Amino acid sequence: MLLGVACAAVLATGGTVIAAPSAFAEADRTVSSNTVGTHNGYYFSFWKDSGDASMTLRENGRYSSRWGNSTNNWVGGKGWATGSRRTVTYSGSYNPGNNNTYLALYGWTRSPLIEYYIVENFGSYNPSSGATRLGTVTTDGGTYDILRSQRVNKPSIEGNNSTFYQFWSVRQQKRSSGTITVGNHFDAWARAGLNLGRHDYQIMATEGYQSSGSSDITVSEGGGSNPGNPGNPTTPPPNNPGGNCTATISAGEQFGDRFNLNVAVSNASNWTVTLNMNNGQSIQNSWNAAVTGTSGSVTARPNGNGNNFGVTVMANGNWTWPTISCRTS
Repeated sequence: MLLGVACAAVLATGGTVIAAPSAFAEADRTVSSNTVGTHNGYYFSFWKDSGDASMTLRENGRYSSRWGNSTNNWVGGKGWATGSRRTVTYSGSYNPGNNNTYLALYGWTRSPLIEYYIVENFGSYNPSSGATRLGTVTTDGGTYDILRSQRVNKPSIEGNNSTFYQFWSVRQQKRSSGTITVGNHFDAWARAGLNLGRHDYQIMATEGYQSSGSSDITVSEGGGSNPGNPGNPTTPPPNNPGGNCTATISAGEQFGDRFNLNVAVSNASNWTVTLNMNNGQSIQNSWNAAVTGTSGSVTARPNGNGNNFGVTVMANGNWTWPTISCRTS
């Protein structure tokens, strides 16, 4: 496993989400020493521990990289200063050869401290070789192995001697261009008991370890807020009326065709929450609960991840929140 990659995180700083408008026109910039920043509206990170690796920041979300065998470990890419359940689109060329290298969506969270990868392509080393396999998730036209590994006394975004878990989704069908529905991986990890914390940065990264190769990757965000959207989903009364437990609903992220809702259950640990979906609506994803059904009357029950869960609702033009009720099971 590319154990040196965590060192890249030492340079990371949390911050406001960086938008990616096309109006930016910064000149190309080549970096070959450890640095983070923004370029043409995108956050970037570059780190290496030795050797001749370099990364050229280009227009919009594009970057290119090259590294030789003198490099022990390096990682870099473009993305966002704050990770989220965004939809990420990427394309380009990735040339790992028969080498130890990844192309992955890469990020960190705090509380808990987690380093995560959604691996789209790799060279000779498959990270599933050294991690604990916890299942699979099928999304975006492929199947990913879900894995977990642990790092002890290693560099992280919180210091040089941290102990933390790494979460992995490793695509079985390698590719160098496509779309990553990030929330589907977060949900699959949660179902496997892998819970993220508060998001730090998130980049579409190239990484190389004791190898040589090159990449030329362009990343962008798809499925974000749509200015033509009719507005925020209508907010109903937050709590279920009566009952012997309480379910409180609150807004999550909103996208052009769907929105997230967060649900907090109180006064019970063995509960059943019912969400009554409105006309045309359906559940696309859920996390931290066992959810049954996708339309009409949808139920959610504990799955060992506490009393807070969430759902993604496909609006189909109907932005009114579902009504909610709670009862003890």
